[in-house]
Amino acid sequence: MIEKLLRIFMSWTAVTQIYSLFRISASLSGDVGVLHVLESEANLDWVLKTGPNPPYMVILDSTLFTRSIMMKLKTGSSRVAGVVVVAPSSNPAEGFSPHTTCPNENSGVYSESYDPALAHCNVTVWNPLGNGLSYEEYDFPMFSLKDDNDTQAIKQCYYNHNHVVNGSSPQYPLCAMQLYSHMSAVTDTATCMRRNGINFSLNPEIVCDPLGDFNVLASTRPLNYTDKGHKMGESVVIAAARLDSRSFFFDIAPGAESAASGFVTLLAAAHALRNATQEAQPNRNILYAFFQGETFDYIGSSRLVYDMENKQFPLDLDNVHSVVEIGQVCIILLIALHVTVMWHKLLKFKENFVEKLIRNLNSSALNLNFSLQEPSFSQPLPPSSLQRFLRARPIPGVVIQNHNSAFTNKYYESMYDNAEYLNMSYPPNLTPEEQLEYVTDAAKALTEAATIVARALYTQAGGSDPIQLQNINVTQMLYGFLVKSNNSWFQQMVPSDFAIHLRKLILEPTLLVQYLLANLTGTTVNITQDNCQNQREGEDDKESKHIYSYMWVQGAAPPNSTERVAFCVRSTVRLSKALSPAFDLEEYTSKDYSTWTESRWKSIKGRIFLVASHELEMLTLGVGVAVLIASLMLTYIISSKADILFSSGREPTAATY
Repeated sequence: MIEKLLRIFMSWTAVTQIYSLFRISASLSGDVGVLHVLESEANLDWVLKTGPNPPYMVILDSTLFTRSIMMKLKTGSSRVAGVVVVAPSSNPAEGFSPHTTCPNENSGVYSESYDPALAHCNVTVWNPLGNGLSYEEYDFPMFSLKDDNDTQAIKQCYYNHNHVVNGSSPQYPLCAMQLYSHMSAVTDTATCMRRNGINFSLNPEIVCDPLGDFNVLASTRPLNYTDKGHKMGESVVIAAARLDSRSFFFDIAPGAESAASGFVTLLAAAHALRNATQEAQPNRNILYAFFQGETFDYIGSSRLVYDMENKQFPLDLDNVHSVVEIGQVCIILLIALHVTVMWHKLLKFKENFVEKLIRNLNSSALNLNFSLQEPSFSQPLPPSSLQRFLRARPIPGVVIQNHNSAFTNKYYESMYDNAEYLNMSYPPNLTPEEQLEYVTDAAKALTEAATIVARALYTQAGGSDPIQLQNINVTQMLYGFLVKSNNSWFQQMVPSDFAIHLRKLILEPTLLVQYLLANLTGTTVNITQDNCQNQREGEDDKESKHIYSYMWVQGAAPPNSTERVAFCVRSTVRLSKALSPAFDLEEYTSKDYSTWTESRWKSIKGRIFLVASHELEMLTLGVGVAVLIASLMLTYIISSKADILFSSGREPTAATY
């Protein structure tokens, strides 16, 4: 018997009244089926109709993981116990995206009430390769396996016992697989959240949780987070990027181009602006905003907008001068500047702001290997966090992407949007430390993109000095996020308790970006570890923690030493809640805010074993029942005759010894 852990497709319950959600169903005791290796789509007939031993546990290579095949398996789910997809060692050349063709189409600015001609991707289909598999509902568990020796052993078990030869049925014993992936949540978010609230036991069982995390924020001038609402005379430029990505399978969502290229570019731009903004503060503040949950109907950005509108943030929307958002910007020779159509329609009296922003970006690209283009007037904004700001009010803004119309990303929101896709290849025989320092073409491209962003942000905020970046920080960030998180550069920038996660290869992007942003934009302060961890610079200082955040990081080890030199970093970095307002408002069927929830699940595991024929199983059951009946009868007879069978001779009443 071979047992191995498998990666499972994560099920999220509903976006009610907005999307058909994607879910999987799995039994509490695990799903069992006879193994069948699917070799072609024509071979499906054996699984769905003619195979004599259903249900089947279907194993297929990634080339067969298509919408056509999956919809046929879904239709015949009564004969399908589960699906196992073998991930390839290289990306499919034709592309693959399990997302929809129109991401977040019902939660952006374009709708039936505003500019319906641009709603639902009527003008531009942003993700033409999207097959929508992630939004389907399946009645069986779905796992992913690496193409390694264990997977080959599973396939060999099939060929030894289950493979059809010359059209004849395979003979028992057959190789079977059992998958454990039971999830608690059912139907939609409203039902799930209602069931969470009607548990009357002392230890109520929660069946689902709202999908959420934290946004990472920082500003070039500190903000007092105890003072909420509008700030007179404060004007801020928001520089935004998204942090999250997703794929069909849980825990395999690198998001190299869809997410990492954007937030790495913004991190590098923030680092480039640190010295310039500390030496000569521009007229306007710059707020760096890294949003979580944007894939799931803009959770992070909609929460920030909600907090600004309801005086739960140190600034409000009246303080926002403009928004500059960095989207997918890798693998580019072109940067497209997407300016909102709403801007042209509603803000003619301030049009010079956007025109100035575009001029800033164009001038920033001088002497760099990029051409900047502004799409046509009729082009809508691509899926972006800026759309959530525009739903609240018309704010000047631009989205920087590497495409004029449809995405150039062939693997949008899939496990193939990885380092390989960005051509992050390294010469052979390089050590991990040498790879960390090696400047790839992707790092060069993102460095130039970050230079453009940094210069434009500084000019937009009122500064004028030129900004130039070095390749090295971008190189190290790309290597850390997409190749190996447990590296010396990341280790020296994080606290010791978080370093354990890196050593265990557990990547938590929110906290990692928080620590990197603090190091790249903050300053080192000479205070004790106790004061640093207590968020104060001196014994009598009780206010600094409301303005700055402090973290005690490991630091680097000097040459010829194993002891790290830790230090305290002071920065303006903060975490803010990235949880949809729908859950605070208890509006679980909201059409204004995201209502995604995550199911809770039991242990995730799988195993393979041999199963006997049904005749042998019935014979074994019959023999077992017969033995049981015989033993009961024998026990009864022995019990009824116990006084005879187990009696002994009576001793005399008196005896002399």
